[in-house]
Order: sequence, then structure tokens, then C-alpha cells
Amino acid sequence: MQTSRIIRNALVTALVIAAFVVSYNVTEADFGRLLRNLPNGQELIVAFITPDVTTRDVETRTISIAFPIPCGSAPNESSIPTSGPRLVPSVDCADPRTKFTLEGFDLASDSEVVIRWRLPDERTMTAFRTETDADGYFAYEVEARPISITVDGVASRLEVDTLTPVGDFRPSGTVTEVLDAMFVTIFMALLSTTIATLIAAPLSFLAASNITRRGVIGTAVYYLMRFIFNVLRAYDPLSMALLFAFWLTFGPFPGAMALTVVTIASLGKLFSEAVENIDPGPVEALQATGASPLHTVRYGVLPQVIPDFVSYIVYHWDINVRISTIIGFVGGGGIGYLLNLYINDFKWHQAGTAIWAIVIVVWAMDFLSAEVRKRLT
Repeated sequence: MQTSRIIRNALVTALVIAAFVVSYNVTEADFGRLLRNLPNGQELIVAFITPDVTTRDVETRTISIAFPIPCGSAPNESSIPTSGPRLVPSVDCADPRTKFTLEGFDLASDSEVVIRWRLPDERTMTAFRTETDADGYFAYEVEARPISITVDGVASRLEVDTLTPVGDFRPSGTVTEVLDAMFVTIFMALLSTTIATLIAAPLSFLAASNITRRGVIGTAVYYLMRFIFNVLRAYDPLSMALLFAFWLTFGPFPGAMALTVVTIASLGKLFSEAVENIDPGPVEALQATGASPLHTVRYGVLPQVIPDFVSYIVYHWDINVRISTIIGFVGGGGIGYLLNLYINDFKWHQAGTAIWAIVIVVWAMDFLSAEVRKRLT
């Protein structure tokens, strides 16, 4: 007996180790690369923890200088000032793809700088962004782009905008966008949870063995409802959201419908298990008096399960707020859709604002769910 137990434990241990080895291989795990690339995520982490929350009016000042590409294709700048706001390139002209240093002097201090090419046909092309120091100075390496070559003796110009914040702080436009999208997300979750509750609550009694599983017909109904709940629960919310999106086009309503289907299955299972765990005493007493099944449920079951039902409903509203965030990534509307747009446009600070809004709302929903459960138990 002792030997067989040792062998069995050894086999189980070997299987567990083999499972981890397979997991390591199929996921192509490389923890060394994770550690080596940690600095690459610094910009994202800083952006996420410093969300775009406030803004100020910006005063813009523009200066420019002609820069022939290639050399000799147009007259050089006649003179470069030696004082006051000015741009000073390290060379007066350059051939295409040649790199040179552009310096700015006596500009607005501690201000964002936008440097762009103004082409001969008046089109503009942003080259890069940087910031001035406390003395209004910046230096940056610029490449003479082939698109900026001289046309008909007219040289492209290097333009610099200094963006200086002025006035008082106020909520940024990102905050308004995020609040509007978060509002949509919360009520997407509320609508889907409400519809799912109205459908799942009566169906859950059909999936409760102590209520339905009596006789051939009752047993068949019980297994049928269990089968339906299990099938619907097998579908991932993202898959369901894509299905409704192609059916109804993209937007909040398809997202809410996807959440509704998934929530019906989840709440139906939870509700039916709550019904199965009731105290059978009141039910048996009512049945002994000859009460109908409807009255038995009304007076013997509902008073026991309503606290659990309300707790599950509020908890699932909390869950649906989080799930609707992910559904937004496939066009389901709400804060997830907005977050997806920010990430695709590399607007990391705005994405940080959306993430913090999600965190705050999820925390508030979790607190509300806990308080409701506390008061009902």
C-alpha cells in the first residue's frame, strides 16, 4: 500500500512538472528578455500614472528660417539675428538625407516645441517635438528630407512653434471624453444586467433540481435548461460581441446585447444554485398543506433566495462594467472603444486617463456590491 502511494504521488508530480514544461515551451517564455526590456516600458508606465486630467490655454509663437535643399538651389537666409528668439542651424543648407543640428535661442522657457517643415507649396510636415529649458534653449538633430527640396528656386522653411501654457488649470477635453464614454459603459452594463435578470430569474427555477426535477417531463426540462445555460456560458463575451457587431453594426447596443446573452447564462446558473441550496423545511410545509407549485415558490422559495439574487445582480453589474471595457475593443462602444482609439493613436497619457476612470468605477462598483451584500445577509 505504501509503495503504491509513493508511485502514485511520483506519477502525479511528474505529470505536473511535464505540464509546466509544456506550458513554458508553447508560450515561448523568455523571462530574461522581459527583464532586459523593462526600460522600454518606462514611457508607458509614466504616461499611465500621469493621466491627462487638466489643461491650460496655450500661447503659440512661431519663428522660421529658410533652409535650401540641396545647397545652391535657393538663396540662403540673408542674416540670422544674434539676439532675441532665433533659430540657428549648424549648416546653412544641406543635401537630401543629410543630418544637421538645429538650435533655438531665447525662446519661451520650459515650453513645448513643435518643429516642422513648411514646403514650397505651403504644405507642412511635422518633424519632431521637444522642449525648451529654463533659458529658452533647445538643440535637436534634424534630417534634410527629400520631400523638402527646393521647388522653382523657393526653399522650404524650418518653422518652430513654442507652446507656452497660460492661464488657470481646467479639466482637459480628455476628461470630458472619458466621462461620456464611462457613462455609456455603466449603463450598457446596467441595461444588459437588467434584461438578463428578467430572463434568467424565471428560467433559473426550471434549472433547479429541487423545484423542477420531478417526473419525466420535469427531469427533461431540468436537463434542457442546464444544457442551454452551459452552452451560452461557453461563449466568450468578445466572440458574442463580434457576432452582434456584424449583425447590428458596431456600437453600444450590440455590446449590450452580447453582455445580455452571456449574463443570462451566468445569472441563470447562480440563481438555480441559490434555489437548490434553500432550506427545504418551508417548502415541504407548504406542499403538505396542498399548496400549488406557484404558491410554493412564492411563499417558500422567494423569501429565501431574494437576498442572494440581489447580491448576484449587483455583483454581475460590477462584472459587466469590466467586461464591457474589453468588449469596446471590438467596437462595442463605451470606454473600451475610446481606450482602443487612444492606444492606436499612441496617446498614452489619454489612455492613462481612461484606465484610471475604469479603476475608479470598478472600485466604486465593488464597494457598492459589498455594501449591498452586507445589508442583505
